[in-house]
Amino acid sequence: MDTDLDDIDRELIVALQLDGRLTYAELGERVALSAGGARLRVLRLEERGILQVVGVTDPLRLGYERMAMLGVTVQGDARAVADQIGKLDGVIYLVLGSGPFDLLVEVLAETPDALFAIVNDQVRAVSGVVSVQTFDYHAIHTHRFIWGPR
Repeated sequence: MDTDLDDIDRELIVALQLDGRLTYAELGERVALSAGGARLRVLRLEERGILQVVGVTDPLRLGYERMAMLGVTVQGDARAVADQIGKLDGVIYLVLGSGPFDLLVEVLAETPDALFAIVNDQVRAVSGVVSVQTFDYHAIHTHRFIWGPR
C-alpha cells in the first residue's frame, strides 16, 4: 500500500474515478489548487503507477465476439509464467491468485476460432502451464472503476 498519499491526492483520485474527463482547472477547483498544481499532482500519481486515466470500453460492443477468463494452474514460478502469458496478444488483464488457480487471465478475441487459438496454441504452450480452464463471457454485467484510496 502506498502510504504517501495525502488528502489532495485522494480527492484527485476519487474525482478522476467519477469523471476522467475533468480538466485540470476543474480538478484544481475541487482541491483548492491551481490548474498547474492539479496537473503536477496528477502527473506524479501517474508516474508512481497509482493512477491511469483511460477510456473504458465494452469490447463485446466493439465487434469482438469473445471474451473469457482463463483459470491457469502452473508448475514452478507463477510470476515467470505470468510474465510470459502477459506478453501474448489477446491478454488484456492478468492477476496472480491463490486458491484453485495460480493465474487469472482475461483474454479478448475477434472470433471463436481466435479464442481457441489463444488458449490452445499460445497459453497452453507456455512453459510451466499445467492446465487452463476457460470461462466464456456472454456479457459484461457490472464494470466498476470507482473505489476510493485508503
